[in-house]
Amino acid sequence: MTAPVESGASHPGELAEPYEFAGVPDAFQRLWTPHRMVYIGGEGKPQSDAEHHCPFCEIPSRSDDDGLIVARGELVFAVLNLYPYNPGHLMTVPYRHIADFTELTPDEGAELSLFVQQSMIALRAAANPMGFNIGINQGVVGGAGIAAHLHQHVVPRWGGDMNFMPIVGHTRVLPQLLHETRALIAEAWPATR
Repeated sequence: MTAPVESGASHPGELAEPYEFAGVPDAFQRLWTPHRMVYIGGEGKPQSDAEHHCPFCEIPSRSDDDGLIVARGELVFAVLNLYPYNPGHLMTVPYRHIADFTELTPDEGAELSLFVQQSMIALRAAANPMGFNIGINQGVVGGAGIAAHLHQHVVPRWGGDMNFMPIVGHTRVLPQLLHETRALIAEAWPATR
């Protein structure tokens, strides 16, 4: 049995405060992702159905690179997820600020569907995924992070992409910066049919 660590303790046998162990070398490596606290804390998420301060309403006014926009259509656009589940995680979003799938016009629904197809084509060309998760989290209770503005997720998947990191370490490992991913997918985006 080993004796208690006494680093920082003022009397022999006294244990140090837990914060004093921060930075003490051990067998673990750590991936710090402090930028995730912005998402966890809800910063930038609309608190009501109001259009002001909606990130999906503001993104189209930015440049493609600054807004992480992959493609723009007449009624919808494709954008990289700022907090991706996997590399290349796209969202197809109507420009119009609506919360419910049933509010889409037939033209918006058709272009949203077309953009999902084009997302798959571009992601296959850029990153060769083995499969996809495609879906809409409808409403807060349904898991929508930004429930006030409808958006559909297109998540590329590879065998073994769900390793121990997200499960045990609550950390996602992304091998590429978002701006580099956006450029690759935008370059692979298919021409309008």
